[in-house]
Amino acid sequence: MSTLDTGLTFIRNASQRVSRANGWMGNAFKSWMPTGLYARALLIMIVPMVILQTVVAFVFMERHWNTVTRRLSASVVRDIASLIDVYKFYPQDKERAQLRLVGQRLQLVVDFLPVGDMPQPGPKPFFSLLDQTLSSQIGRQIRRPFWIDTVGRSNLVEIRIQLDDAVMRVFAERSAAYASNSEIFIFWMLGTSSILLIVAVLFLRNQIRPILRLAEAAESFGKGREAPDFRPRGAREVRQAAQAFLEMKARVERSIEQRTAMLAGVSHDLRTILTRFKLELALIGDSPEVDGMRKDVDEMAGMLEAYLSFARGDSGEIAQPTDMAKALEELRSDAERNGHIATVTFHGLPVVTVKPASFKRCIANLVSNAARHAKTVAITGHRDHRYLTVTVDDDGPGIPANMREEVFKPFLRLDDARNQDEGGTGLGLAIARDIARSHGGDITLGDSPMGGLRAAVRVPV
Repeated sequence: MSTLDTGLTFIRNASQRVSRANGWMGNAFKSWMPTGLYARALLIMIVPMVILQTVVAFVFMERHWNTVTRRLSASVVRDIASLIDVYKFYPQDKERAQLRLVGQRLQLVVDFLPVGDMPQPGPKPFFSLLDQTLSSQIGRQIRRPFWIDTVGRSNLVEIRIQLDDAVMRVFAERSAAYASNSEIFIFWMLGTSSILLIVAVLFLRNQIRPILRLAEAAESFGKGREAPDFRPRGAREVRQAAQAFLEMKARVERSIEQRTAMLAGVSHDLRTILTRFKLELALIGDSPEVDGMRKDVDEMAGMLEAYLSFARGDSGEIAQPTDMAKALEELRSDAERNGHIATVTFHGLPVVTVKPASFKRCIANLVSNAARHAKTVAITGHRDHRYLTVTVDDDGPGIPANMREEVFKPFLRLDDARNQDEGGTGLGLAIARDIARSHGGDITLGDSPMGGLRAAVRVPV
């Protein structure tokens, strides 16, 4: 392998590792991020504000507050050094009255103590900028043993300097050596930011509410329900999206109405022809040939009704609260009247908002399909805070796993499967799935614990 190939392999491996690292970091970042638009918008507002305030506070503390405190402390220490020079070069003032007078001019309270009144240095406060700055300035300008107390009295700072024959004690005002307006600055910065953030949160909440209402209206329409109070609100872009949704909803409803009207006309015309056939057969009289023709006409009428029912769907019916436990019990009674063994179990709150006739027909198709090929049918309903799930189990022969999606195709009839019905149209499962999807749900087929097939209908509540 040449040097060029080695280099290309190294670069390729490095790029792959970088890509994997970027993917991992991206997934980790996505897992930490909130999923809602409201939370993300708040995060977009809060994070820059916090970063900006942190930078401003750091710059203020580092440049302004520290600098001003150092200069103030240096000025106080310079005044104390001047007093020490006066004490050193004017020893004739035994009472030190002139020295105290000069201290008053400098807004310092000066006193002298015996040599032994020098306390031992104590631990320095960890966060005291004043203590650190005064210690640094005294060590730099005076260069004598000293002791300071910056926390004993709230308004005064006590400084003791070791002289040759005495201890000079000086009381200075804290404001003269310390920039005390930093807390006020931080308080105003945090206070105004909090007020602005509250106003922004309230405003953002009003902007997000129309988007939530649009999502609720779209979800209700997907479930086959109406949203009567919905109208475009909010910002221009949100209004455009809401108006587009209303126009799409109107087009879909208009298409359904046109299809229903067309099917009603076709149904009327075909039924008229079939009725005329029946009258003509009745006038002909009885014969084996006529009986066969009557049977064909009846079969044609049943097939026509099935086709029209599949094409019509559940248009026109309004969703309303329905007692599903009672509806399932009625299906059980119908199955038992037809000579089958059926049981019903329901868990949870039974009242669910669905299109009653259409949804009952969906479950009835599954029950009749199971009863056609099995002796025992078990119907189970379960409702939680999100979904209504109805399962129909039987002990029949079942459907092969590779054909469980194929049986939902319209007009498909398997030779040896459970939806084979002599004289049937192969539309039962297709109609059932169409109704379930019109409610925002679906139907799945699987293995039943009873040994046959399980048909599960799940729709959102």
